[in-house]
Amino acid sequence: MKLQQIISIVEGQVLVDAGVDPEISCAAASDMMSDVLAFAEPYSILLTGLCNPQVVRTAEMADIAAVLFVHGKIPEAETLALAQKKGIPLVVAKAPLFEVCGRLYQAGLKSCDVSCRLARP
Repeated sequence: MKLQQIISIVEGQVLVDAGVDPEISCAAASDMMSDVLAFAEPYSILLTGLCNPQVVRTAEMADIAAVLFVHGKIPEAETLALAQKKGIPLVVAKAPLFEVCGRLYQAGLKSCDVSCRLARP
C-alpha cells in the first residue's frame, strides 16, 4: 500500500514530506521503541503516540519508511528537523491508535507482528 493511500485512509496530515511515496509493506504500532526494533519490518510504517527524536532514530535503524503519529500529537521541532534530515516522512492523524490500526487493517494493510500473521487463516 502506498503512503499516500494510508494518509487518505487515516485522514492524516503530512508534517514532513520527504518527497517520496513509498510502498508500505506492513504496520507496526507501538510506543516502545525496543518492540519496534524487534518486530518492525523494513519498509513498514510506524504508528505511535511517542513524539520524541528517538522515534526517528528508531525508524532509521529499522528501515521504517514512514512514521504516523496518532491522537493528533505533533512532535517537537527537533523531531521534525531530524526526520527532514534523514528523509523519513512524518504524518499525524487525529484518531487514536486503536482506530488508526483498525482502519488500516480493514483496508488490507498487514501487521508486522509475526505472531499475528501466523494466527491468521
